Amino acid sequence: MAEDKRVGPPHVGSERETLRAFLDYHRATLAMKCEGLTDAELRQRSMPPSTLSLLALVRHMAEVERAWFRRVFEDNDAPMVWSDEIDFQAAYDDSASTRAEAFAAWEAEVEHSRRIERAAPSLDLTGRQPRWDEEVSLRMVMVHVLLEYGRHNGHADLLREGVDGAVGA
Repeated sequence: MAEDKRVGPPHVGSERETLRAFLDYHRATLAMKCEGLTDAELRQRSMPPSTLSLLALVRHMAEVERAWFRRVFEDNDAPMVWSDEIDFQAAYDDSASTRAEAFAAWEAEVEHSRRIERAAPSLDLTGRQPRWDEEVSLRMVMVHVLLEYGRHNGHADLLREGVDGAVGA
């Protein structure tokens, strides 16, 4: 893995600054876990029959970003990135995917999410979560997505170690 260039969250800051910084820290962690690997290495699966791989995680997190920011606050009918239906499992099929494709989609969704968050007047902004047909706050969305990254970055730690033995942050 490359040198750790992530910017840590502030030790003191507003709720919004802290949530934003932790999200960006975890986004950077996922990217760092994938640095320096070939497409084939990024597609290396954890263990049969699982389809979990680093590339699949990047694809999945593109779906998570879209489902929780774009679909909630801008367009409830926006299609998923990798499927026509609401199928988060489709992202785990990375058999024909490349780093370039997966990262382009994920980075575009991250930028879209950042734009939505920055434009929001407060964390109390609500949008409709179409899968639940319920209102949710930007605060809840940011915490939910942060938890998704935390869980999947734990998977990324193990996947990266399995690819080339690299461990650590």
